[in-house]
Amino acid sequence: MQKFVNNPASHLLQLGLLLLTLSIPARAEVDFGGVSTFTSSADNSPIPKGLIVGGALVTYNARYQAQDSTTLAFPGFIYFGEQLFFQGDRTRYYFGKSENFAPFLYGRFRPGNLDPGDEPAFAGMNKRKWELEGGIGASLRLPGTLITTRVSGDMTGTSKGQEAMLWADFPIIRGPLMLMPGAGVMWRSSNLANYYFGGVSAAEATVTRPQYDTGSTLSPMASLVTSYRFSKQWLATAILTVEHYDKNIATGPLVQHSNEVTFVGGVGYTWK
Repeated sequence: MQKFVNNPASHLLQLGLLLLTLSIPARAEVDFGGVSTFTSSADNSPIPKGLIVGGALVTYNARYQAQDSTTLAFPGFIYFGEQLFFQGDRTRYYFGKSENFAPFLYGRFRPGNLDPGDEPAFAGMNKRKWELEGGIGASLRLPGTLITTRVSGDMTGTSKGQEAMLWADFPIIRGPLMLMPGAGVMWRSSNLANYYFGGVSAAEATVTRPQYDTGSTLSPMASLVTSYRFSKQWLATAILTVEHYDKNIATGPLVQHSNEVTFVGGVGYTWK
């Protein structure tokens, strides 16, 4: 692994894969940072330490009525380090980590998800742009359970909003196989929810698109993360996440459903 990282050609490969990953409009709410708590150097570990390079298929239903469900296939990488976890559009940096408690700094690139140039139905609305978010969180390991909480906020002045999460994972690890169901809640401030989850300002309102304020929202979520190590170098993962929108999001004039469902399937290669 160390030889790969120190190879100049591999740095170019990592940079290229990073740019490809960040160029994908990853609008779905997928965060499986909790699995970084269970990394191991063992040859059959379903969550190996270090760099994993591969490809993924992502499909999710569209948030807004004028949009279609999306399926994307792309190359990318994920990194599980002692202190750093990187997932493409988000990262964690662990500090003061102990066996059962792991505080971390959190960062995320949130892409824009509404552009009036894309759909006639969005005419007259303001484009929802990208933002960088930063925050802090911590994970607590209990017997059979991982509790994670984090808070974060807009750092670029785009939405001027904040977000907080409380989550519980229940990992089951048997040799090369990991099954990890989880559930939790996501709180979003009025600014963030209105900007990215269907708010309509007075200036954007029309006869057929009434002004709408989501207010702050609280949405329950659930997930199932699986990973299987086929060999010393190869592994596969499948992830399913479901968010049940707060009623103030689901009943908005732009949003087309009550649940946002995301599936990720991927194959990766790791070095020793």
